Amino acid sequence: MELPLSQGLAQSPVDVDVIADFIAGLQKPNGEIPWSLGGKTDPWDHVESAMGLSVAGRLREAENAYRWMMTTQLSDGSWWSATRDGVPEDKTRDSNVSSYIAVGVYHHFLITRELRFLRRLWPTLEAGIDYAVALQADTGEIAWARNSEGIVDRMALLTGSSSVYMSLKCALAIASLLGKRRSDWESAKKKLGEAIRYRPSLFNMMKARYSMDWYYPILCGAVTGADARTRIDRSWEKFVVPDWGVKCVCDRPWVTTAEACELILTLVAVGEYERAAIVFNWICDKKYDDGAYWMGVTFPDGVIWPEERTSWTAAAVLLAHDALHDITPAGRLFSHSFWNGNGIPRECKRISFGASDRRNPSAFHTNRG
Repeated sequence: MELPLSQGLAQSPVDVDVIADFIAGLQKPNGEIPWSLGGKTDPWDHVESAMGLSVAGRLREAENAYRWMMTTQLSDGSWWSATRDGVPEDKTRDSNVSSYIAVGVYHHFLITRELRFLRRLWPTLEAGIDYAVALQADTGEIAWARNSEGIVDRMALLTGSSSVYMSLKCALAIASLLGKRRSDWESAKKKLGEAIRYRPSLFNMMKARYSMDWYYPILCGAVTGADARTRIDRSWEKFVVPDWGVKCVCDRPWVTTAEACELILTLVAVGEYERAAIVFNWICDKKYDDGAYWMGVTFPDGVIWPEERTSWTAAAVLLAHDALHDITPAGRLFSHSFWNGNGIPRECKRISFGASDRRNPSAFHTNRG
């Protein structure tokens, strides 16, 4: 299949420190990372921002972000979907939001190799994963949320369930490292993976116009191998705009940086490095001088919209950059080959069986100043 690709593969500079400075500049003293200056905070994007800080070596700031997650978790293991200055704006309790902390925590561990950090965060991520798994239907899909009154909305979202699948993978890897057994999570992951692969009708098909529904089943590792490549090729022209990026929604002339970065992560996950590098080259100049990247831009007129400068968009660029260039050991987090075993590097298995956490001075302490 001939795919419309730009031939330009010139290496565009990515200033990791400047991007990290932008994210860290939005972080509050309590660890919270809002979307933007004065903006709302949602836990999923907060975790992604923390992951960006970890890639940049800002370990103290990243760990402070995870402390914020520990202190704001609700009694049932969930978080409010959105807050502003500590006040809930959206009291929906999303299964995807509750579980994604496992991805962030494992990502940070792959960089620091600190079991102490995993032990400290285990109760929080365990409760978050349990919240999501409790919303799983017998057919495997995950109900997307409880509303503000605690009533379950049984609608399942393919992107959200795929993200929960990735969270389950990371949570099970963490459990293994800590010597814990969660066979119920194993069962939930198996059922969820089968639903994603074989039963698309279980999910809200109205979301199929969003590019995330295209690539997330691959990004999370539920769809692999030849099936993954076929899925990528089948909808490439539907969502990819050469020299511009990736559409958020297929029927709108608008490309977004975060979706482009996630597609890059997806392409790297299946070994499509050349295409990933091409897409990354398209977005490198779509940025401000302060380290922020455009959330989106219309084409072909080139209007930046919205103009909000978001922490998580900048973090997505760092994650894509890491995946392409192996800046950190966490750059392989989404790689399918990495998960062909159980997603635990050999050296980490040695760490889990007796090595001291004192081996690394960046150990997670609650009283770090």
